[in-house]
Amino acid sequence: MVETLTGSSAGDGFAAAAQLLHDFNVEYDEPAPPPDELAIRLGELVMTDQVTVLLARAPETGAAVGVAVMRVQPSVWTPAPEAYLAELYVAPSWRGQGFGRELITEAMRVARERGADYAFVITSEDDPLAVRLYEAAGFRRTEGEGGPTMIAFEREL
Repeated sequence: MVETLTGSSAGDGFAAAAQLLHDFNVEYDEPAPPPDELAIRLGELVMTDQVTVLLARAPETGAAVGVAVMRVQPSVWTPAPEAYLAELYVAPSWRGQGFGRELITEAMRVARERGADYAFVITSEDDPLAVRLYEAAGFRRTEGEGGPTMIAFEREL
């Protein structure tokens, strides 16, 4: 079961999503703010319609097991907006049970509902499970095979 968190989401939605995102960064040795700070930030971003946060829950217990964060933003190339699946994470003990697929399916439904005609996601070639998941969901590589490998750069400002 996947729920879309809204400003009026009751219960533990933002806290659960924040904990999963924190765990994601910890798993991959990336810095992460404390979950309580991240929960506040997620709430602010959702309430100002800057991101969509989706939460996957285990059907038997309702425990939060996966999260997706997506931005639908203006496109330079077409009048329709584009969707950027910025974060997708399923807790390790819940992987391989369809939660990632459910999160992507719901994210793409929401993106189409918001008028997007294009979606993109970025992952590492060091994460073959994510690559397989995105390919199975209909995403295609836009570089690498027969073309130049793209390199992502980051910088603190």
